[in-house]
Parts: sequence; C-alpha cells; structure tokens
Amino acid sequence: MFSKTADPTAAPQRPVSGSAASNNRSVFSPDLKIVGDVTSAGTIEVHGEIEGTIAAHSLTIGTEGRVQGQVAADSIEVKGKLDGRVDANGFTLRASAQVAADVSYSTLVIESGAQIEGRFSKPNA
Repeated sequence: MFSKTADPTAAPQRPVSGSAASNNRSVFSPDLKIVGDVTSAGTIEVHGEIEGTIAAHSLTIGTEGRVQGQVAADSIEVKGKLDGRVDANGFTLRASAQVAADVSYSTLVIESGAQIEGRFSKPNA
C-alpha cells in the first residue's frame, strides 16, 4: 500500500506525462490525513493533510490544504501550506500561500501576500 523510497533525501520522480491517466484528478478532502507516498500520472488536489512524498503531473494545494515533505510535479499551485522540498516546472504561490521549502523551478509566480521562506533555484537550461 505505502512504501518507502530507498533514499529518503532523493527528490521524487515525476510521473511520465502523456498517458491516458494524465486526465485523471484525485481530490483529498479536508478531513483526510495521509502519512506516506502519493503518486499520480494526473492531477492531485489537496484540501486535507499529506505528510510524505507526492509525485504527480499537476498538484494543487487548496487554502485548507497542508503538505509536508517532498513534492515533484510539472505544475504546482499553492494556496495553503507547504513545507519541504519542491521540484516543479511551473510553481505558483497564491496570496494565501505559506511556503517554507527549498524549491527548484523553471517558471515562478508569486502573488502579493504570499508568505515564503526558503531557497529558490532555477536549473540551468
């Protein structure tokens, strides 16, 4: 059901894009708390709490959502709380976002009011 990665410090691998499953959307409700790894070739919406590793094509953390751990996705939008390590092509922080993370990104959007702390790096093309 849940498994641990061999190297807990390694960034999670993003699922391969372009599969039929990439149109799928998984929603984690506000009353749900997960401790472990979550992987999807589609979209994940977090309105509850996840502690662990998340790998998805797209990730949205809702205003009530909280994620602690390592996150890898093609696009990530944060409206709630995120604490950990992030690897994303597109990283968007909405005004309600509270982020404390080391972030690797290609494109970055930060709305006025977002609270951020951490290290942001853009990999060389």
